[in-house]
Amino acid sequence: MADIHSTARPRSGAARVCTILSFVFAVIAILFLPPLFGLAGIALGVVGAVLGDKPLGWYAAGASLAGMIIGMLIGAALYN
Repeated sequence: MADIHSTARPRSGAARVCTILSFVFAVIAILFLPPLFGLAGIALGVVGAVLGDKPLGWYAAGASLAGMIIGMLIGAALYN
């Protein structure tokens, strides 16, 4: 049999944990401290994607970005 080397990383447990935490931080960013939890969620989503949880990690980073923006819009509306 021929050795076929794949360039994609296999998904690890740490990648899935980072992705799940990113989704959790996306929801928290809507309610509390959007810049802090939003940026943390984006970072965790990117780390999850780089570690091998490819499509879901990028979706989690996008969800964290959306949660951060929505949280800041809600905060601005409540402040005014």
